[in-house]
Amino acid sequence: MAGSRLVIVLAAGAVVFDAAAFVALLVRVRRVGLGLFAAGFASAAAAVVVRCLHVGHAPMQNLFEVFLLMGALVFPLSLFCRHVLGVGGEAADALLAAVVLFPAAALLFSPEPQQMPPALQSVLFVPHVAAYLAAYILMAKATVQAGGQLIASAAGSADASAQAERGAYRMVALGFPLLTAGLVLGAVWGKQAWGDWWNWDPKELWSLATWLVFLAYLHLRALGARRWATAGSVLVLAGAVCILITLLWANLSRLFEGLHSYA
Repeated sequence: MAGSRLVIVLAAGAVVFDAAAFVALLVRVRRVGLGLFAAGFASAAAAVVVRCLHVGHAPMQNLFEVFLLMGALVFPLSLFCRHVLGVGGEAADALLAAVVLFPAAALLFSPEPQQMPPALQSVLFVPHVAAYLAAYILMAKATVQAGGQLIASAAGSADASAQAERGAYRMVALGFPLLTAGLVLGAVWGKQAWGDWWNWDPKELWSLATWLVFLAYLHLRALGARRWATAGSVLVLAGAVCILITLLWANLSRLFEGLHSYA
């Protein structure tokens, strides 16, 4: 239990740092905000390392570990998006990190270590799950941009709307290949573990639904960014809903338990 308590303390510290970073960035104290955001990442990353050493495997098995790792991914992905893709929004990213880490810090999911079931003992475990988790963070950033586009469009601010639309597209364009990789790796893994490429599992179905929604967005966007900007933003929001269902309902539902119920 000592290892779990330390992970929880570190996760709680990361939530505090990230929430403070959000406030600082919101009031435009940028240097302080980025410093706090970096401190939040350091605390979250330490929690991931401690958890990994404690359980003896990559911390991606259950929802406690998944949310912990996703929270740690926000800061490096935020830096990458700012410096490589030109998409900012660090205040929203700091808030996202705090929100994602909160379930682990507040013990909304059990922190008890679990034995790795045979189905998870595969070399595909880390790349399959990691691809999805990184994609989910990027799609969350796309959702923020899409929401900004809808607000700017309703306010009649064409420049802000176009900028937010471009930001959403860049996030989806980066996240979609990761979604695809997760889906393909999952099919290969399913063949190895359960004897079939596709098992009509609830989590598989919602993962496919998520992929199809973002595929529809990319096709719509190709028809014309300005003409279909609002419809595209709505699709991004719909994709975010599908991700939440995949992460939470498909894992926690007792009515439609599937092969992924161990998560």
